[in-house]
Amino acid sequence: MSIKKSGMKLDRRSFLGTSAALGAAGFFGMPLFAAEAQAQAKKLIIRVDLDISILDPGYMVGGSEIETQKALLPVLVDFEVKDGVFTYRPSIYVEKFEQRDDTHYDFTLKPGFMWSNGFGEFTAEDVKYSYERMKTTDWKGNFEALDRVEVTDKYSGTLVLSQAFAPFVMLGLAAGPSAILCKAAMLKVGEKFTTEIPATCGPYVFEWTPKQKLSFKANPDWTGPKPAFEEVEALIIPEASAAELAYEAGEVAVTQIAPATHARYVEKMPENSAIHVAGALQYMWLGMNTENPKLADIKVRQAIQHAIDADQIIAGAYSGTTEKSNGIICPGLVGHRKATKYTFDPAKAKALLDEAGVSGLELELKTLNLQERILAAQIIQAQLQAIGITVKVIPVDSGPFWEMGDQSKGDGYKSLEIWLMRFGTSPDPQEATTWFTSDQIGVWNWERWKSEEYDSLYKQGVTEADPAKRNEIYLRMQEIMEDTGAYVWINHEPETFVHRSDLKISVIASGEMVVREFVPA
Repeated sequence: MSIKKSGMKLDRRSFLGTSAALGAAGFFGMPLFAAEAQAQAKKLIIRVDLDISILDPGYMVGGSEIETQKALLPVLVDFEVKDGVFTYRPSIYVEKFEQRDDTHYDFTLKPGFMWSNGFGEFTAEDVKYSYERMKTTDWKGNFEALDRVEVTDKYSGTLVLSQAFAPFVMLGLAAGPSAILCKAAMLKVGEKFTTEIPATCGPYVFEWTPKQKLSFKANPDWTGPKPAFEEVEALIIPEASAAELAYEAGEVAVTQIAPATHARYVEKMPENSAIHVAGALQYMWLGMNTENPKLADIKVRQAIQHAIDADQIIAGAYSGTTEKSNGIICPGLVGHRKATKYTFDPAKAKALLDEAGVSGLELELKTLNLQERILAAQIIQAQLQAIGITVKVIPVDSGPFWEMGDQSKGDGYKSLEIWLMRFGTSPDPQEATTWFTSDQIGVWNWERWKSEEYDSLYKQGVTEADPAKRNEIYLRMQEIMEDTGAYVWINHEPETFVHRSDLKISVIASGEMVVREFVPA
């Protein structure tokens, strides 16, 4: 799903799981192979879930497009995980990348990286052009703090921010829209493109068969570290179940898998296979409409908080394969909470209902029409029944689900009661917290509460450079959310991949594969 918000597109905000397979049966006629045979042949066959539509970093959706860019285009920094915390490191194109102060980031490129199609060497002018251009594109929100890029010499420069913006490197330079383009090539093609990149500078060159596959072949002119595989063929298989069958049949060596499959593999792993968890940048919760008359009394909402056992949901709907959530900030990020203020306490829940003078309460629980979500909803249904609340579970298809709390779509939001929601985020707490400010009421703040303190803390969080102070800010913001009674935190669902055990894969925290870093184990 791609959501256009404040001038940027946010990839993987949710997993809809509703795509139809595009001729998946046609992929199942190829010869079987093992990872060892692929390594010897210098060819690897993997699965991606979406076709590409726009490879221009300023206008892309994400997913497969990011994976393609990472094989073909330069970046300044790459994601890295240190001691369980998401951070970054200079990329293979960069000699030095340093933050001088809150608003200055200095870089020095390594010489000798050449653009294709005769456009010369990759230089600091390309960095300046690319990142200043991003300020006018669909992803401008990630670069709104960037004032300019000052070029010092052919290979060096400084990214200058107009104000301190703590998430800048993670959101702008390491996340989705981070790829750098060739200035000369872009000027020649009119400064915008769709699926034909006018000049590349990466370990692979690219061929595309729409709705069928993406093909990456070793770039003979590449002067950097050689990729382990001369060719990586990525079959486009949207449906997770079809991709999992392809993996089990030996027709792809890597695929992302659904939660139910992860649970099944935990019980019995396919032969010569391993699980790779890239990150858990999703957060799921039960939301409550604070303006609905049935839920207007905070004691009723607090009763629901105390009546729901997230551990039971994780065990029953996810077979224990997800991490329990205590807020919207995901594991590995500044502000990740270790506990909630409320506890599973059915007796206290009943007492709160009595204090509110509420009995015989009936609620509608809406959820995306996905197997694990419906099962989670049914568990919640039983838990609330135990304290005297009758719940009707209503599965909703993707289109109407994402419009339920959208005030611009009519008055349907007024009748919304409780729902299961999951968002995905980037590896910085800023994005997760942006959806619950006062101006998001009727947009993505479906719980419909406002807090001046929360709004103020949000502004502080994006400018505060001290990690310890940022941590306290985001802990308090989640406490404010929880104190509304409108949230029951459930889990952080991981980005999970299965791959052949004699293959080592690289996947960034938000779930995009970095094929240039795949190597035989």
